[in-house]
Amino acid sequence: MSKTFQLFIVHILIMLSVMFLHKDNQIATTAINPQMSAKKIIQVFKLEKGKKSSVSQKTTKVIIEESKEEIKVSPTEVIEEGKTVSTKKTESKILTYDIVGKKQSFDDTVFSDKYTEIDGVLTFRGNQYRSAPSYGTVDITEETIIKNWEFTTSTSSWGGGAGWTGQPAIVKWPEEIKKMMNLKPKYKQDKYFIEAIYASLDGNVYFFDLRTGQESREKIKIGNPIKGSISVDPRGYPLLYVGEGIPEKGAFGFGIYNLLDGKQLYHIKGNDKNAYRGWGAFDSSALIHGESDTLVLGGENGMLYLVSLNTKFDKEKKTISVEPEITNYRYKTSKRKLLGIENSVAAYKNLIYFADNSGYIQCFDMSKQHPVWIIDGKDDTDATLVLEVEGDTPYLYSGNEVDIQGTKGISEVKKINGLTGKIIWIKSFECQSQIGEHPVNGGMLGTPIIGKEKISDRIIINMARYMTFSGGLISALDKKTGDILWQTEMKNYPWSSPVDVYTKDGKAYIIQCNSAGEVNLINAENGDILHTIKLNANIESSPAIYKGFIVIATRGQKIYGLKIK
Repeated sequence: MSKTFQLFIVHILIMLSVMFLHKDNQIATTAINPQMSAKKIIQVFKLEKGKKSSVSQKTTKVIIEESKEEIKVSPTEVIEEGKTVSTKKTESKILTYDIVGKKQSFDDTVFSDKYTEIDGVLTFRGNQYRSAPSYGTVDITEETIIKNWEFTTSTSSWGGGAGWTGQPAIVKWPEEIKKMMNLKPKYKQDKYFIEAIYASLDGNVYFFDLRTGQESREKIKIGNPIKGSISVDPRGYPLLYVGEGIPEKGAFGFGIYNLLDGKQLYHIKGNDKNAYRGWGAFDSSALIHGESDTLVLGGENGMLYLVSLNTKFDKEKKTISVEPEITNYRYKTSKRKLLGIENSVAAYKNLIYFADNSGYIQCFDMSKQHPVWIIDGKDDTDATLVLEVEGDTPYLYSGNEVDIQGTKGISEVKKINGLTGKIIWIKSFECQSQIGEHPVNGGMLGTPIIGKEKISDRIIINMARYMTFSGGLISALDKKTGDILWQTEMKNYPWSSPVDVYTKDGKAYIIQCNSAGEVNLINAENGDILHTIKLNANIESSPAIYKGFIVIATRGQKIYGLKIK
């Protein structure tokens, strides 16, 4: 009997067994390739039951192993894609915590690999892993950056433009949603329209045509300066989520806005009586779990927010509303006691990851509502953790600032097992810092790149005030070992996160901005700076990129649209 025929018989037997075991489900299969006869073959059958969301989807994994003499079929194993990770509460002695606010269950809040239903960059670094700051591929022929447009904002007590982290959102709206919103008429009819949305230090949220920089609708007047990065609802709902950074006018906290008419739907007060810290800013960019209608957010008051939105969206009547119910995880630590979550939380299934101003890094189980592990990140950790799944294990990459250490110290880049908190490797960098009443810290402020395509063996990190007070560094580290693959020193330090873009054939480039207002195009394979364009002022914010179109703001009242050529 030929091996091809053997595989054919096995394939038929698998199909029959799956049909009998799961006769109520629809089955999507991929044919077994006879060319794989000398290898282990893994065939995954995705089963979608009725109209349930991905939370209830199941995957049946059938493993076929071939020896020289016979083909062995292992027992069928059913793996639920939406299944929660089972955890135990940490036994750490340095942490005390409780759950306050609304008592509610989040058992169905299980993040899948797919974050958004629509095209674009909708939250800080694009998804729940914080690993997708650009969307689409780029056709690069000249390896240069050109300026397409610029826009001047107003000012506040903190100036204009944008600060750290200050990433815009870039959205391609569904046609039916686009026609409902308060866009200018020409954009409602333009099928190529892509909207760039930028929250500014001047206290406004601006809306632009990505291609031209013309304002696509009226700005939303928030009132308070915005330092962090906004989020757009990943379901394509006309909802905008905005954290406020500095108290200047009116209530201070976090707002949810109706993008049908630009009005505020709900406001979370940052100066919460339940919080152990009285500072009410929200630099964190919200994550939305669409299937369960849940928002997850970190606050500088030291609390993690788990919010049932109770969204009601009536497309026929063109109305949308929310009635949030809020549950908070609050905690104290017995050693360093600086509270405040400035980074944007990352998520893997039911596990939430964040770090705080003391440098503690935590994993929190939304389902069981308890901390799973806590580790010491050495110093204040404001840079958002970035996550990558290897096999069935999530791994985190994180780095600290030089702040608590004083004017000189070490920024440690760590790879961490997201299930256990075990540190896989550490790479140390000597950095300096300006501390005091007006601190300008060194170390890691930017979120690392998770390399993909032809650079999938590495992460890309940057350092501020590396070796010298004004200097900086961008470097590629091996994912497995932490070894330096290349590093490029810069005269001017970066707070801005590096962004990776790729050509259709997988060649990788990096966009890196810095404190001198420079935007650098870098070869991701070797660290060579290919081209630099200089803007009008310091760039603390992080760019978002849509198919080669870059949107970035400076501290000098400017928002720019750039293009990679």
